[in-house]
Amino acid sequence: MMKIIDLCEKYDMLPKGATVLAAVSGGKDSMCLLELLLCFSEQYGLNIACAHFDHQLRGECSLRDRRFVENYCKERGIPCYTGTSDVSAYAAENGIGIEEAARTLRYEFLEKTADEIGADRIATAHTANDNTETFLFNFARGSGLTGLCGIPPVRGRIVRPLLHTTTDEVLSYLQENGIPHVEDATNDEDFCARNKIRHKVIPVLRDICGGFDENAVRGISLLREDDEYLYSIAQRFTDEKFDGDSLPSAEFAELPHPISARVLKIILGAGISAGHTEAIREIAEGGDPHASVDIPGMRVFRDYDRLVFGDQEQEEFLPRVVRIGSSTEIPEAGLKIYCEFIPQCGEIYNSFNNFYFKSDSVCGKIIVRPRFEGGTVRLAGRNCTKSLKKLFSEARLNGKGRYLVPVLCDGAGVIAVYGFGIAERCLPHPGDDVIHIRIEK
Repeated sequence: MMKIIDLCEKYDMLPKGATVLAAVSGGKDSMCLLELLLCFSEQYGLNIACAHFDHQLRGECSLRDRRFVENYCKERGIPCYTGTSDVSAYAAENGIGIEEAARTLRYEFLEKTADEIGADRIATAHTANDNTETFLFNFARGSGLTGLCGIPPVRGRIVRPLLHTTTDEVLSYLQENGIPHVEDATNDEDFCARNKIRHKVIPVLRDICGGFDENAVRGISLLREDDEYLYSIAQRFTDEKFDGDSLPSAEFAELPHPISARVLKIILGAGISAGHTEAIREIAEGGDPHASVDIPGMRVFRDYDRLVFGDQEQEEFLPRVVRIGSSTEIPEAGLKIYCEFIPQCGEIYNSFNNFYFKSDSVCGKIIVRPRFEGGTVRLAGRNCTKSLKKLFSEARLNGKGRYLVPVLCDGAGVIAVYGFGIAERCLPHPGDDVIHIRIEK
């Protein structure tokens, strides 16, 4: 009992006054969990409710389990919420395994029920034996430290109070307190990897090493402490260096690999693969200031000294005509363009956002558009022609923002670039008829 209380307090699993939704299948582990939560309810002021999900996988046995849980809760005065779904059909429709489908649908039901009743915590009955099986399975797949930590004690509002409690301890508690439960016959079958580990691998390890179950609990706990420490370093770096969009690439590249991998998991989610992690490290460490790598749903790219986590597609705006006597909005960039014709203009003040074009120098319509490949401009006062790409590169424009800089063009090419200036060929003189364009935020 004390080890359960210690685990709960270490991870704040059962805050005082919380409403806790217990996931109860009717099996030994979940019935032990339910009774322990009821025991703790007075000490912690908890409100306990029960949730049972029918996977429709075992015919009459599934119905038996549901009725057992409903009747038990009714006798004990425990609110009971039930749900059901055709797991086999869901797995077939989505091309996934039965276990994954069952887990997905079960947790969707638990989260939805918790939302409906305002539960602060969802308690599941994963035990030390479940954790050991997960550890061995992940080890066989070549997982890193985080995978070898097995099942997390807390994930969001999901808590696992029995994670350091063995199956033998669960059975002893049920027997000592006369708590009934139902048996799932599929637990004795070797139809999945977890059951094979349970029935064939673990018995051998117990035979080799006395006290294997307790040793596994201790070993996994030590691994988790190491993992949590490494994550704390990664979290501190992320809090200090990540601005919501980017990181300093040089500082990221200098991180030890165990830390940089965790930084990426914090930013991108735990699903990022080892291959993608290594690819991101390579662009951070390399010499190309515009290198990029595509990962699911996102493009990560270098923007000189920053490592930018952007959208898969660069945000930009569609070209549009700038008409004399009207205004043109570019909401994507937060800008508005004003255009007027001034005959025999007396005073001319060209700047980075205020452009006076000699009317006769403009060929056809004026178009505003984003930067484009092959575009060049000879800016007034620069005495050279440069590509837009090089112009923007020298200015070290932000990677995401470079596609939102308005470029003004006519039929002969670029006539001005917002933030840079006007093309030499369009410069007017006092007294010329001019087209005046002003770009404002």
